[in-house]
Amino acid sequence: MRKPHLKACVAITAALFLFVGTCAAQDYWVCTTDERAGTVTIIDGQSRQVVATVRVGKRPRGLHPSPDGRLLYIAQSGVAIAGPPAERGGKDGAKGGKGAKEAPDDDDKNADRSADGVGVVDVREKKFVKLLPAGRDPEELAVSADGSRLYVSNEDASAASVIDTQAGKVLQTIKVKVEPEGVRITPDGKLVYVTSETDGALSIISTETNKVVRTVTVGGRPRTVSFLPDGSKAFVPSETEGKVRVLDTHTYNIEDTLQLPEGSRPMGTAVSADGKKLYVTNGRGGTVSVIDTSTHKLANTIKAGTRPWGLVISPDGKLLYTANGPSNDLSVIDLATEKEVGRIPAGEGPWGVTIVPAPK
Repeated sequence: MRKPHLKACVAITAALFLFVGTCAAQDYWVCTTDERAGTVTIIDGQSRQVVATVRVGKRPRGLHPSPDGRLLYIAQSGVAIAGPPAERGGKDGAKGGKGAKEAPDDDDKNADRSADGVGVVDVREKKFVKLLPAGRDPEELAVSADGSRLYVSNEDASAASVIDTQAGKVLQTIKVKVEPEGVRITPDGKLVYVTSETDGALSIISTETNKVVRTVTVGGRPRTVSFLPDGSKAFVPSETEGKVRVLDTHTYNIEDTLQLPEGSRPMGTAVSADGKKLYVTNGRGGTVSVIDTSTHKLANTIKAGTRPWGLVISPDGKLLYTANGPSNDLSVIDLATEKEVGRIPAGEGPWGVTIVPAPK
């Protein structure tokens, strides 16, 4: 059985406590990437008004803050946007048919490689600072607990890049399965899970060696992965199957599979701070699933905006925000009543969403 490294656990827990505590003690900003506009929209969490719109570059998608919340790191790509799978054929499309293997989303001939990288935004100044090299077609990323490393999925390169944030360079490029998207670091900081849509797989990378130490097949176009706070379980949505799989992170066995309601297209995932609930955005299903993490049962289905994708929980645990790409807005969901209570207009094609402390 793999045991957590005590120092890593303490470091990550301390960083998380500091960041969440800072947000809870003052106002916070909700930040979303506008994939089609090439911008990041910054919204005041209390007034729900737009504070700033920051131009960052082509096709921003995943975004996450530095541990102190002073910077935003944004995965940006020069690859042209393609339609969803049903429009292109493939597993759930008319051309490919059920069970056909999907090709990657993107068309390399339309790529502008000079636009590929991880953008850096200064939150206090509300301005774009620089573009870090990050390999081909960055889609998502994760930030280490100390902020020294970024782990980036390179969608059309079947790779993951490790970036040194201080030196501003790629330290290593790691081969993973086809069409990687979701990236998440385990709570103990020892491993990085990368989901690969086309191969329906998880590539599990050691942060010590930067090598793939395990590959797990989950199936069904996995988009993201989230963990219980203690890291004992991972939750992986399978978009094309409408399922969420529960992985035992010690044995790497799938211990349960939850079938979501018809029409669900599970994509984004987030676990509540107490670990009791998992929230899953359902894309074209237009809903958010609420799952009891102890029973692995569906507890509720919340109506949200048009094709909710990215999601984030407020620092006080009271609200959930989803990025709704086609309707150019964010849904605001009250987690006590589990109902949508508002919409916030954002830029064109909201994709990812995160939260930072509002600068004083």
